[in-house]
Amino acid sequence: MRRPERFAEALREEIAEVVGFELDDPRVVSATVTEVVVSNDLRDAKVYVFIQGTDAEVNEALKTLRHASTFVRQQVAMNLDVRHAPHLHFVRDTAEENASRVSTILEELVGKGEFQERNEEVTSEK
Repeated sequence: MRRPERFAEALREEIAEVVGFELDDPRVVSATVTEVVVSNDLRDAKVYVFIQGTDAEVNEALKTLRHASTFVRQQVAMNLDVRHAPHLHFVRDTAEENASRVSTILEELVGKGEFQERNEEVTSEK
């Protein structure tokens, strides 16, 4: 594993710890840090966050995280004992939302019998 990838994983763990336990803001209670991608020069980090709630709640939580990014960065620098922590850019992670949407569509197709018919066609062709 390359250095930026190892550093990104350590950052993800620390940021999740700070956001989960050290930020006392009720707007970020449902925020989960899913992934961190660090630039090759280790100066910037894109922090993907999954947030449950309505669009308004998600936007408010992202706004709060962006506002608290300096505090989170300072805490991460102290906890990881690094001289220069990267600038944190919080981004909404929609991967789980998309997976949930696809799962719902598949369940609807199975409920209508459309997906089942396709499976029967494939097995009868073999």
